[in-house]
Order: sequence, then C-alpha cells, then structure tokens
Amino acid sequence: MRFWLTGCPLCLVVLLTASTAALADPVGEWRVADGTATIRIHRCGAALCGNVATTDSAPGKDIRNPDPAKRNRSVLGMEVLINMRPHGRNVWAGTSYDADDGQYYSTQISLDGESALKISGCAPGGGPCGSQIWSRVR
Repeated sequence: MRFWLTGCPLCLVVLLTASTAALADPVGEWRVADGTATIRIHRCGAALCGNVATTDSAPGKDIRNPDPAKRNRSVLGMEVLINMRPHGRNVWAGTSYDADDGQYYSTQISLDGESALKISGCAPGGGPCGSQIWSRVR
C-alpha cells in the first residue's frame, strides 16, 4: 500500500477528499422531540453551537436559570448546545442547557442518517441520563 500511495500522490488526495465528503453534517435546523421548538445548529469556531430558532407558542422566559441576571431573558435565541466538539465519526460532545429545569448537561449529539439527530445527556455529578431524537427541518 505504501508503494501505491507513493506512486500515486493524487490518489491519496482523492481518498482523503472522498472520506471527508462522506461525513454527515448536523448544521441546520432541527425540531425537538416533543415538537415545541426548533434548534438552529451552526458552526462557532472549531465547534458547533445550537440556539432556539422558533417556538410553537409564545416564547417563555429562562426563569429557572441558576444566574438570577438571566432569568428574565427570552428562550428564543438562547444557546442550548454549547461548544460541541468532534468526538468520533458523526459524534460531537459538549454541554447543553435546558431552560425547563435550569440545568446544564454533559451532552453528545450524533447523526443517524441525514434527517435524525440523537441528543444524549447526563446531569452533572453522575446524575440521571436521557436521550431523544430530533428531526431535520432544513
């Protein structure tokens, strides 16, 4: 194999390009499992981040935030996926924030095809864990 790659430098470039193109990309808009909101995942430096893009009803306030200064902010636009970094093929790991309980979670997101995103998270200190599937909107 070494000889083949040495004898064909363009082949290595083609192989690397093809394997990179095969990686799925979670950037886009996703509907949460209960259907009440969409999250827009975007690049933020070398990581991915996600913000609340829409809500099905009037957006509430972040009343359970542990920081009293943030309790009056709208959940619309709020960052809920924070610093999600590559953690394997089609897997990113970082932190998520849930305004429903004011908690931060150790979180992984992973693509299951182009239209399903699995969100898995655990509460700090070995607390309970859970997961859900989001569906791609666009």
